Amino acid sequence: FLTRQAFAKVFNQSPEDLDMHVIYDVSHNIAKVEEHMVDGQCKQLLVHRKGSTRAFPPHHPLIPVDYQLTGQPVIVGGTMGTCSYVLTGTDQGMRDTFGSTCHGAGRALSRNKSRNNLDYGDVLKRLEDMGISIRVASPKLIMEEAPESYKDVTQVVQTCHDANISKMAIKLKPIAVVKG
Repeated sequence: FLTRQAFAKVFNQSPEDLDMHVIYDVSHNIAKVEEHMVDGQCKQLLVHRKGSTRAFPPHHPLIPVDYQLTGQPVIVGGTMGTCSYVLTGTDQGMRDTFGSTCHGAGRALSRNKSRNNLDYGDVLKRLEDMGISIRVASPKLIMEEAPESYKDVTQVVQTCHDANISKMAIKLKPIAVVKG
């Protein structure tokens, strides 16, 4: 939302006029009342996804018609300097995890440790050397969100894929980062 508003302000046009439409939005760290099978019985549960997101399988009645054949898309963000992925939900994930999967790699370093141990200029230079442009509201965010502050997203996604709780669909490469 804020990124779209920033572009609108700079170009003095609405996000729609700039053709900046939301393609897909997914919630994480949320609690929802859902029906799931437990011990062979359909039960109404409050499913709290902390550090995960919903990933329902193909043909599930609660996912939009556009995704009925593929399953619910899940955007798994990497870091400012690594790839990201789009996954889809699976039947096994529905049974084993109440239709949940990862929404990111997870932190390898705390925000405080990242700020204290990483150098702003070094992180910026590494991203620039990778051909990634970045605009950030606060320099401390650069260190907090540096690629080395996170686990390897490819390994995390591969684990979910191998466990069949979600399926890899697309790998995305960053070209620009807006943070703040």
